[in-house]
Amino acid sequence: MFKRLKPFVLFPLLSLSSLAFAGDAISGAVEQQATNWSAIIMFLIFVAFTLGITVWSSRRTRSAADYYAAGGGITGFQNGLAIAGDYMSAASFLGISGLVYLSGFDGLIYSIGFLVGWPLILFMIAERLRNLGKFTFADVASYRLGQTQIRTLSAVGSLCVVSLYLIAQMVGSGKLIQLLFGLPYDYAVVLVGILMVLYVTMGGMLATTWVQIIKAVLLLSGASFMALMVLVYVGFDMGNLFQQATEVHEKGIAIMGPGGLVSDPVSAISLGIALMFGTAGLPHILMRFFTVADAREARKSVFYATGFIGYFYILTFIIGFGAIVLVSTNSEFLNEAGALIGGNNMAAIHLSKAVGGDWFLGFISAVAFATILAVVSGLALAGASAVSHDLYANVFRPDATDEEEVRVSKITTLVLGVIAIGLGILFEQQNIAFMVGLAFAIAASANFPVLFLSMYWQRLTTRGAMIGGWLGLLTAVSLVVLGPIVWVQILGNESAVFPYKYPALFSVIVAFAGIWYFSITDKSAAGAQEREKFDQQFVRSHTGLGAAQAADH
Repeated sequence: MFKRLKPFVLFPLLSLSSLAFAGDAISGAVEQQATNWSAIIMFLIFVAFTLGITVWSSRRTRSAADYYAAGGGITGFQNGLAIAGDYMSAASFLGISGLVYLSGFDGLIYSIGFLVGWPLILFMIAERLRNLGKFTFADVASYRLGQTQIRTLSAVGSLCVVSLYLIAQMVGSGKLIQLLFGLPYDYAVVLVGILMVLYVTMGGMLATTWVQIIKAVLLLSGASFMALMVLVYVGFDMGNLFQQATEVHEKGIAIMGPGGLVSDPVSAISLGIALMFGTAGLPHILMRFFTVADAREARKSVFYATGFIGYFYILTFIIGFGAIVLVSTNSEFLNEAGALIGGNNMAAIHLSKAVGGDWFLGFISAVAFATILAVVSGLALAGASAVSHDLYANVFRPDATDEEEVRVSKITTLVLGVIAIGLGILFEQQNIAFMVGLAFAIAASANFPVLFLSMYWQRLTTRGAMIGGWLGLLTAVSLVVLGPIVWVQILGNESAVFPYKYPALFSVIVAFAGIWYFSITDKSAAGAQEREKFDQQFVRSHTGLGAAQAADH
């Protein structure tokens, strides 16, 4: 039987983007289970199919534009599915449904935070990003500012986010495989690392996008079936579902109200800022807007992604309440102490067996692991592009050819894969919950302010962007280290220097204030020239004149 785990169900960023099934979703001692052959067979089918797509993609990847942005040939609908796939991660699927299983309506706070961030991207970022950029968001941030300084800052921010996420992904994948497949932890970590390198180096963005699309379709299909079976059980009466849930849940009617997960207004506001601005600063999400043909398709991408993500979170809500009714009352899924086998984050997995038997359990388990492969591929490509495009081709070797740039990107991907495998094995027994939160704090505090103000504020200068961006990044890192998770839980101190778990409220303010102050006080000739270039940037951001065109495959 499973040893009961101690999931960090109160750590709200476990499901961010993300995006990632991190080690904070399932943590603590994990007992390897009997081999789940149905899950392994289905997963191998998925891997074989997606590797075939990777080979197909490699034959169509002939230039840097193909490698980084799929030649701009992805449609708005396809890109919307791929973006949604980045969000419909194992953490979202297992973590959100597990939170609903534990706390009822409170579990929706994180999914609502995701959706609030999308209008910001739809109306203020997507179109201008596509018109101004080429491969990475640093193309936009440095459009009229100092190339070396801004690209260095953007690359550091991107690499920090990617590295933290990759470690969380590798640890999460190993523990998930032990729980669902019955394979050793080290095998799972190595397998994820190898497949990640193959997807990215062979097929680039085209392969990564299609892997994400296939995974999204499978996950949406599986979650839809589970939610449908729950609704069939209650006669398609949501009131009946809620009534039965309150009757069997230990918290009773309290699960129908808010207030259990965010304890104070400062934490609530800080969490909301991290969700909104962090979403708009994730490098692997922003890269996806360069894969479409034009700004119109970029807007359509966000529109479709919002629909898919919203639908998915409605499903997780139904699944969570369904697990309360069908799983918590079934002794097959409970241990001797009456707690859920494997922890609350296994609620959706147990529900899949309750409504569909062993083979559907195998399908959901395989899809849950497949989400990790899809997400790490996007992360690896974002990290590799930060090194090859932003640093190598625009800072160290401005005269580098496309072939040299892509070669550096592939080498970087291989290095990232080796490092990710090594750190995944090294961090197996460590509490890595803070890494996901720190990744979002950095995205919200360093990436987003510089990107947003470079698009909208004429008086922005390189000096302001650099000082404010670095201040935001360092503040986010410092406050996480001094906060309750790292300072108390990991370092063992009695009390935290910084009392809140979530630093975004403070680090984002520091970043915006620093950028504003050091820009308006910049009286240099370079600063004046950068302000004058805003009108030219403004025209292109609205018209797309001079923007990169889609490749003709």
